[in-house]
Amino acid sequence: MKITLQNIGRRFNRDWIFRNIDYTFTSGETYAILGPNGSGKSTLLQVLNGSLVPSTGDIKYFLNDNPLEVDTVFKQVSLAAPYLELIEEFTMDEMTDFHFKFKAYRSGMNKDAVIDLLNLQGGRNKIIKYFSSGMKQRLKLALAFCSDTPILMLDEPTSNLDTQGVDWYLNLVQQFAADRLTIICSNQIHEYSFCKHQLNISDYKK
Repeated sequence: MKITLQNIGRRFNRDWIFRNIDYTFTSGETYAILGPNGSGKSTLLQVLNGSLVPSTGDIKYFLNDNPLEVDTVFKQVSLAAPYLELIEEFTMDEMTDFHFKFKAYRSGMNKDAVIDLLNLQGGRNKIIKYFSSGMKQRLKLALAFCSDTPILMLDEPTSNLDTQGVDWYLNLVQQFAADRLTIICSNQIHEYSFCKHQLNISDYKK
């Protein structure tokens, strides 16, 4: 999988969030999109996954060197983000079933394996609206990591996680991110210290 950006910019009204980004993201590599809160990291991630259109420039997607239409890119992406909502009327069991109607499981995974991975005893049949914020974040991450997609996008992945949860997240990275195009939006070094490449939004403000 490859994503190429040519002179990409995004603005709201007259204010540029970022501009003049020329960059290539490729499979098997890990990327950190960095910047302070409110700098535009999440906006760039949404441009990358096709849910926002850039204000200027061209973005192109390739799967096995074959071009993809932007409206099909969502099939190739697994996303976990603070603004991505779970269906709170579902149980964990139901939410997992629902998610994997749209995404395939990674090799060797199934519903029981995903729920075991969460290590949330007694949570399987609990309504999600009664989950703590940390439990919800664990579920979002597990669904994203365990989906069989070539692109993994994570925005502030350890939001609401305690120290044990951060270690759990880093174990997921080791298990499920190695062969994918992985993009992390963060300003917390423990979330992206493993990333080989860094793109700082502040470099694209002028």
